[in-house]
Amino acid sequence: MYSELKHGSYLEEMTDHIEKKIAERFDEIEKVAQTNQFKVLQSFREHQISDSHLNGSTGYGYDDFGREGLEAIYADVFGGEAALVRPQLISGTHAITVALFGVLRPGDELMYITGKPYDTLEGVLGINGKGQSSLKDFQIESRIIPLKDHKIDTEKVIQSISSKTKVIALQRSCGYARRPSFHIDQLKEVIQCIKKAHPNVIVFVDNCYGEFVELKEPCHVGADLIAGSLIKNPGGGLAKVGGYIVGKEHLVERCAERLTAPGLGKEVGPTLTHLSDMYQGFFLAPHVTSQALKGAIFTAALMEELGMSTTPKWDTKRTDLIQSVTFENEQDMVTFCQGIQMASPINSHVTPYPSPMPGYSDKVIMAAGTFVQGASIELSADGPIRQPYTVFVQGGLTYEHVKVALITTLDQLMSQWK
Repeated sequence: MYSELKHGSYLEEMTDHIEKKIAERFDEIEKVAQTNQFKVLQSFREHQISDSHLNGSTGYGYDDFGREGLEAIYADVFGGEAALVRPQLISGTHAITVALFGVLRPGDELMYITGKPYDTLEGVLGINGKGQSSLKDFQIESRIIPLKDHKIDTEKVIQSISSKTKVIALQRSCGYARRPSFHIDQLKEVIQCIKKAHPNVIVFVDNCYGEFVELKEPCHVGADLIAGSLIKNPGGGLAKVGGYIVGKEHLVERCAERLTAPGLGKEVGPTLTHLSDMYQGFFLAPHVTSQALKGAIFTAALMEELGMSTTPKWDTKRTDLIQSVTFENEQDMVTFCQGIQMASPINSHVTPYPSPMPGYSDKVIMAAGTFVQGASIELSADGPIRQPYTVFVQGGLTYEHVKVALITTLDQLMSQWK
């Protein structure tokens, strides 16, 4: 591989140095993956999953015991009483939208306490003037509590909760913000403080990118409801579509009635041919997530060695897959993303350029040569074209692919720097 690169000798020497430096972190990741794999396997065995569970249903989807088994496993592994796992949930944003509309009612208040949510949720909340069916259009107000020194301002949150505050929302991952993501222990501390002062408020956590990174999920530490996407961590790279909502049974049922219809709830919803991929993807998810994490740490360590600004740093404890790299100018940012696209298995011949994207206020460049469109568990690199010029790198079905892609991309960047 290195012999085909212009700067191959330098990059090979650099790579060997980096991999020795980060070896201990890799060992830690593998231990977490092993424990999470055991939990998933135990759940499959407990619920006696058989080949009959993989067949799926059509039409209305009545009596789909394969779907029921999958939802029982999600609830079990993610620490909830019930789960909604459906191909009809098309993305993480959609799952979050269903969850919020499911539990909020006109006159209620939603309070986001991890700062401004990522761009695609602004239209859902109705804080960017776009869309015609936002929470705001249904007389559900949203309030955003800014972070204080990159931490949740728990004191201000508790003081700000009123009789109208129905849901407290936390975004576990940094999204497109240059702030640290929030670890499970941090979420636990905040949730406990909120619940002690206001026990009836519903705590919702956007769990996207965080599944299987740590040994616990937000429901294990007091969250009432969580949501995420199957084309991120829990789909294991096999799920072609889908999202999940896990939490308290009565809240999940409300979400189900929002997704389907009042009175029908979880009883309907065909799974078609998706169940086999969803089951197998969830079984593989702890391992695949560990591969992506290794890739993120390697990326951070290598880019830091070259003088780049990264978040988080390579030796920082992780709680999600996202790795940001900040470049000095737009051109370097664009070249990096184009290099990742060129090193992708799908559409490697296509060159991405910054362009408008629904839900975002700035042009976005997106490198995503993935088998599943938009799958963030597969290697991708993207970001809005605005200062600071930060690329968000996530995913990687195998560590080897992340390594190859990064090295070939850096070879192009180094030629540009000279």
